Amino acid sequence: MFFYQDIVTMKLKIFLIAGLFFSGCTTPTKMTKTGNGFADNIIVAHRGAWKKNQLPENSIAALKEAIALGCTGSEFDVRMTADDSLIVNHDPDYHKLVIEKTNYTQLAEYKLSNGEKIPTLQEYLLAGLQNNKRTRLVLEIKPSDVSKERGKLIAEKAVKLVHELGARHMTVYISFDYDILKKIHELDASASTQYLDGNRSPEELKADGITGADYHYSVFRKHPEWIESAKRNKIILNAWTVNAAAEMDWLLDQQFDFITTNEPELLFERIRLVNEKKK
Repeated sequence: MFFYQDIVTMKLKIFLIAGLFFSGCTTPTKMTKTGNGFADNIIVAHRGAWKKNQLPENSIAALKEAIALGCTGSEFDVRMTADDSLIVNHDPDYHKLVIEKTNYTQLAEYKLSNGEKIPTLQEYLLAGLQNNKRTRLVLEIKPSDVSKERGKLIAEKAVKLVHELGARHMTVYISFDYDILKKIHELDASASTQYLDGNRSPEELKADGITGADYHYSVFRKHPEWIESAKRNKIILNAWTVNAAAEMDWLLDQQFDFITTNEPELLFERIRLVNEKKK
């Protein structure tokens, strides 16, 4: 039986634990302006948080570092091998082997600089789901150099795997290939999708069910009217790849929803300084 003082102590502990848990969280299930438990910042680590600790880009170690930093998102690149294995790598080749013309077992013979093997998408997603409820998995599907149809096949396989692993609520899809994003929207109308190429207005994106404009920051300098248009049409604003303090400050002043960067630590610092000025 608990005495009154024991009950008070227990309630106090519960209150403190709850306060620690919720202090850094908002509430989105996908990459939206509001949220569902994701980190309350706008920082997307480009290919993971790799630069400061000299980790391989797109490695699982870089992903885990982005999660440990508390970034709201961690971006990574997906390609498909000759034997239809989905892997995580930015360039179309790996150790001078063309990925789309090489089987995964051959690629896996070569290690990343930290000793990891080149990760499959399944391995990467599972690592991103482990002990993580705050960092979105920002999955970029690279256009196929073989054919547009193969690009759509990559999209189908990626969406299917995301659903099978229970990662749907954590995943955002981005691509330079507009047809890939339209295919994803066809497969999952509720999926969060962002276009990268910077050649379509927010109105065009909205008409095709694309939820975000994730453009190089120079595009928004050239088309400042797209910023207000995106806000008006409820299109997510993201900018890549922003590594200089001056550009970060401009995007923060424009109240962008997300900023993709190789320098997440610097962006955390710029946000801190902005918040201090507001006090």
